[in-house]
Amino acid sequence: MKLFKWGLMKIFKISNFYFIFLINFLWNIQLFPQQRDTLILTLDEAISKALENNWDIQISRKDIQKSQEQIDEAYANAFPRIEFTGNYTRNIKLPVLFIPPDNAFNPTHNTLTMELGSKNSYSGTIGLTQVLYSQKVNTAIQIASDYSEFAKVGNQAAQDEVILSVKKNFYTILLAKQLVKVSKENYEAAKANFENVSSLYKQGVASEYDFLRSEVQVANAQPMLIQSENNLNLAKSSLKNLLTINIEQPIDIKGEFIFQEVPQEILFENSKNVVNRNPLIKQLELQEALLDKNIIIQKADYFPTIAFFGQYQFQTQDNTFNINRYLWPQSFMVGLQVSYLLFDGFSRNARVQQAIIDKDKVSLGRKKLEEGLKVQVLQALMKMNESKKRVQAQEKSLLQAEKALKIANTRYKSGVGTQLEIIDTQAALTFTQTNYFQAIYDYLIAKSEWEYSVSINSN
Repeated sequence: MKLFKWGLMKIFKISNFYFIFLINFLWNIQLFPQQRDTLILTLDEAISKALENNWDIQISRKDIQKSQEQIDEAYANAFPRIEFTGNYTRNIKLPVLFIPPDNAFNPTHNTLTMELGSKNSYSGTIGLTQVLYSQKVNTAIQIASDYSEFAKVGNQAAQDEVILSVKKNFYTILLAKQLVKVSKENYEAAKANFENVSSLYKQGVASEYDFLRSEVQVANAQPMLIQSENNLNLAKSSLKNLLTINIEQPIDIKGEFIFQEVPQEILFENSKNVVNRNPLIKQLELQEALLDKNIIIQKADYFPTIAFFGQYQFQTQDNTFNINRYLWPQSFMVGLQVSYLLFDGFSRNARVQQAIIDKDKVSLGRKKLEEGLKVQVLQALMKMNESKKRVQAQEKSLLQAEKALKIANTRYKSGVGTQLEIIDTQAALTFTQTNYFQAIYDYLIAKSEWEYSVSINSN
């Protein structure tokens, strides 16, 4: 009996051990997800994280790295080129030399043949080539350097775009949080009103119509709250993607959702000479310079290429494989080589004309972007001014809507007002609050677009 009890206890301990092990295993493979701490981000922290981890930024950094390698490759064409070539040939059937008849070497009347060489043939050659003059090589080095600058400016443009996207996402979350708050207040007010009317209805003081209207008000307020909460979650998910944060990581943001007007002198000062500061314009200017050099590259075919060369060669032939006893005669030569294309069916001229057209297209694109940028700055300033006026107007309306709701509640409790007044004034307050926060949001977005257009983040 004791042995049986001891066995049961042993089995229970073993089972308990495996049960704990199974729970830990399931926990570690996240079948039971672990609770993560919420990551709190300010606007500056979000921008910093995006500039470090965003996919587009990482890609633009790779372009910079590639441009540095292209510079090295371009310079490599200016250095001497050294090659080694080694050959082994097994002559299955040796070549022959024909000896004509009736001479000192062949006194017979028939043509004779004599085999040349050996069964085994070896040769090795070391060659050196150094370009002395080539317009293509010199221009290619300049192009590689310009492309490196082009990649750096492109990286700055990518950073500006990411910063704009972060700001828009950040302000969208701030707006969504405010709208969630407004929806909750509206829902709680509707619930409180329903409970009050329900109590009055049971006492026979309120009408059935008031009771039903208050019940409908609660039913209408709840979907608005659910939708606003869903919009907030979607906005947070969008920011996570922009910052390359794990989608399972809870995040929240810290920032004030208030209206702060940008002083007019700052707007005026930064809106001047916007074309000269914008990285996209700089990119197109650099692209024009690159295409100018591409024209030179295409025209280089009209000029000769001069190169120095040297060649050292050693070779041997033998019928045996006794390599130690082979004879290795050597030769060495140097010289200059001039190469020039005399005629190519007029393709050189066609390539030059294509290069000129490519450059003209970029030039036109730059001018188009310059004019579009001026319009973009003007639109952003107009949106800021419009949003500012809306904010100021809604501030007054908000005070009036809050006051109207208090009056409606007081009138209804006094038996003078109606339930419809309360519902209407509550809806008006919610509408005014929504418009007020939307106006602040529109101003912040317009301000962000203006900062992007005038390249504030690039300085």
